[in-house]
Amino acid sequence: MSPLFWSISLLFAISVRAQVICENYGVPINTSACACPPGFGGPTCSAPACGGNIFQDTQRPLVPNASDTSYGNLSTCTCPAGWSGTGCNVCQAPTVCQSSFNAASSSTGGPNIQQPPNGLNGTLTCNTFPRVYAAGEMSCAVINPTLQAVFPFASSLTVLRTLNTSSTPQPNSTSFGSSGSIYAQLWYDGVEQFYCTASACQQDAQKSGGSTWSCSGLKCTCRPGTAFCGGGTLNLTAPIDGLSGNVTIACDPVSNGASTCNLEQSVLKTLFGPSGLPLKSCTFGECVQQGVIDTASDTSTSANTNKPLSGGVVAGLAVVGALLGLALLGLFVGWWIRRNQRRFGTGDFDQGKGQYGGFAVEWSDVTYIIPQAHGSKGWLWPRQSGASLGDKIALDGISGRVEPGQLLGILGPSGAGKTTLIEILANKSKTGYTSGSVRFPGDPSRDSRTPRIGFVPQQDVLPALLTVREALLFAARLRLPEYVSDAEKRQRVEDVLEQLGLTNVRDARIGGQTSHARGISGGEARRVSIGLELVASPDVLILDEPTSGLDSVSAAKVTAVLHNVAHNADNPTAVIATIHQPNSQIYRTFDRILLLADGHTLYEGPGGLAPAEHFAAQGSPCGAGYNIADHLLDLAHQQSMEPYKPGLEKVVVNKEAGSNSASPTRHVEGILKKFTSLRSAASFLTQLEVLAGREWKVLRRDKTFFLAHMVISALVGVFCGGLYFKTSLTIAGFQSRVGCLFFLGSLVAFSSLSALYNVLITRPLFVRERSNAYYSPTAWLLVRLIFDVVPLRIIPAMVVSTITYWMAGLEPHAANFFKFLFIIVLYTICMTVFNFLIGSAITNGGLALLLSTLIGFFQMTFAGFFVHIGSIPPVLRWLQWLCPLRFMLEALAINEVSAGLEINDNLQGVPVHISASLVMSLLFGFKSSEYYRDVLVLFAYIVGFGASLIAVVWIWVRETR
Repeated sequence: MSPLFWSISLLFAISVRAQVICENYGVPINTSACACPPGFGGPTCSAPACGGNIFQDTQRPLVPNASDTSYGNLSTCTCPAGWSGTGCNVCQAPTVCQSSFNAASSSTGGPNIQQPPNGLNGTLTCNTFPRVYAAGEMSCAVINPTLQAVFPFASSLTVLRTLNTSSTPQPNSTSFGSSGSIYAQLWYDGVEQFYCTASACQQDAQKSGGSTWSCSGLKCTCRPGTAFCGGGTLNLTAPIDGLSGNVTIACDPVSNGASTCNLEQSVLKTLFGPSGLPLKSCTFGECVQQGVIDTASDTSTSANTNKPLSGGVVAGLAVVGALLGLALLGLFVGWWIRRNQRRFGTGDFDQGKGQYGGFAVEWSDVTYIIPQAHGSKGWLWPRQSGASLGDKIALDGISGRVEPGQLLGILGPSGAGKTTLIEILANKSKTGYTSGSVRFPGDPSRDSRTPRIGFVPQQDVLPALLTVREALLFAARLRLPEYVSDAEKRQRVEDVLEQLGLTNVRDARIGGQTSHARGISGGEARRVSIGLELVASPDVLILDEPTSGLDSVSAAKVTAVLHNVAHNADNPTAVIATIHQPNSQIYRTFDRILLLADGHTLYEGPGGLAPAEHFAAQGSPCGAGYNIADHLLDLAHQQSMEPYKPGLEKVVVNKEAGSNSASPTRHVEGILKKFTSLRSAASFLTQLEVLAGREWKVLRRDKTFFLAHMVISALVGVFCGGLYFKTSLTIAGFQSRVGCLFFLGSLVAFSSLSALYNVLITRPLFVRERSNAYYSPTAWLLVRLIFDVVPLRIIPAMVVSTITYWMAGLEPHAANFFKFLFIIVLYTICMTVFNFLIGSAITNGGLALLLSTLIGFFQMTFAGFFVHIGSIPPVLRWLQWLCPLRFMLEALAINEVSAGLEINDNLQGVPVHISASLVMSLLFGFKSSEYYRDVLVLFAYIVGFGASLIAVVWIWVRETR
């Protein structure tokens, strides 16, 4: 290689080797010396000053033989009068600054001080308060039991805070570095252990006398071989060198000559609590010109004293605000729609002033096939042809007609297809294959609208705690349009009560299996079921075995009611009812008879003696005095003759004479859609009001469930509070605190199982009312959730939590208590909605209860109490995101330590005084910075469960026959 290359390389090596390395963040001024912070000297700023004052600069005495490898000890150094603190940099007397400056200038001829502008007072004085005007020194004792257990000798911290270098009397003597910076050193047993610096500092000076310095860009350097940095029993080099980010020095006003401060930084907060490292017996000294103090503002010297909201808080507020905004918007839209419907609404009920009926029912070649499992793929792939091998034909080409003003009785043995036929006529959802057509020829002088069909199922599913009148009024308010006034709806209810003969029991509670009190009789309950349809003024009324389970007297009353409904002179109505085994009196009320056997028609025509005469002509006479209905059923059982339909010709003739092109016709071809639903006549807001009114009545009349929840909550609260009574501030005590929180979360999870039971017992009533278009599923869900969550979940949860909270001695601050209740309420809502979802998706109560219980145990496993989050294998750790209890427990634990909870314990004679947040992280893996994330996750669970619940109820919880 060329000589030039070797020369350049040698010069570069010499320059690198000649570059001096300065300690304490000194600044190199040449190849062999550094400009050092006040209180340090020597070629590399490694030698601390021993006595003297800050104005002596390079003439100040230093600790002998101190270097970057042999550290000086200040234990034998003494401070001159008027100066104090580790290193003697803190002035304490008003005149000591001026006198020390004068003495240093006369002996060394050093530089003059910077004069204040406009001829202000330039006399140096000593500011001994936490507030800094230009650049000030502070010295504090570091007292922490845990730290002292490892490092038993005295520790202290010195800090030079520089606010404005242009106002300091003598830069590099009374200040160091740039404006808005700090330089700090920690001393142990007189030896400097490590030093730190930070920049971009702002001061918040309170009028009370305290001050807070907030800085960024923190960095620290450990001095190798010192007690803290490898020379003792514990090497803190890595954590000290790793200190970074923001740092805050918050000091209280001076009291009795000293102050208390806190050094706050993320790592220090984790170790020592939210207040960081406590600093005791702090003294302050700033040599500053009096004119600078006189012109200083009394307000804060920081650029902005208001701390911005964190991202978590902003996100949480945005979510809550969005939910409230959507709720208010929904209420306004609902009010507007209802207002327009009431003011401008017109419809069927305006025509003829409430007239109804007048529609015939005609069905032709109705066939229904129940596919076997191997022969059908369900409603997603409807069959394009008829029955295949193995399918069951429930109905085979059934035809018939009923005129308005006629009562049709459908007879036949069990399995004949009676219920299947009327369900098809009523347009109920069917899972099998259906073909044929159903028409509703009406009076052209009225209208050509789609008829209103009332359907009464075989089982009475009624609200047990409502009275008869309240149940009918509930149906009227939801099934009659908005433009029908409430007074008209009440009058309609009174008319129906009179028509059904229920005026004597109008104020009696209905009763039933879900009610402990005795209610009305079975016949009266059957008439109430009919009344629920009559209040909606149906054009066609269809009933499934309305006399089943009734005695002969009650059955006769029911059929008499049906006969009167059909033959109403003002509103003649087509009424169709299946009858299992009527007596002769009931049989005579039917105008027409349809006899079925094995899905085939044996007879369809006039009632009375006509069926007996027809079958007598076929060689099957009815015995004298024998009930014709029983005779017809005997024939249907025998199935010994060919199907014959003598009334079919008449049906065809009537069809041709009475039909018109505007008659509503429903062709039923293929598998009926499960998702076809009627629209409620009431607006959404009216649905909410009426449903809420019913739920409120039920809650007031049956207080058993509510009182049981309240009493049990109070007892469990006392038990839990006694179990964790006044938990101590030891490590074991903190574990008990988290155990108490875990117990409350588990209690909420398992007590919400009763919400699942509530869904299961109210499901049949909801399915019936939904199938008749009383209300939308969303309205029902909202009201059920409100009247279940508030009285049965939130209030009991708040009772047990409040009792336990104060008995266990948890964080006594009001803010922490209300945040605690907030998390409990969120988790309560979350688990209630979840159990609503399980109860809606699974109809089997035992299976639903088992699944919810197992999920509860799953939550306990991944909550972080039994198993540390960090110790869970990574392949399973993601399951914690499926566990709401884990985020509820973490949020409650963070809330408990957020106010500065500290652990005071003694482990094998070693005192332990550390932050509870550190213990929380070590024992459970919870992070103190994740509170708002946990809140948002709980909100997300509520929204997710709620959306899933709405989808399940809309799609799955419906009437399917």
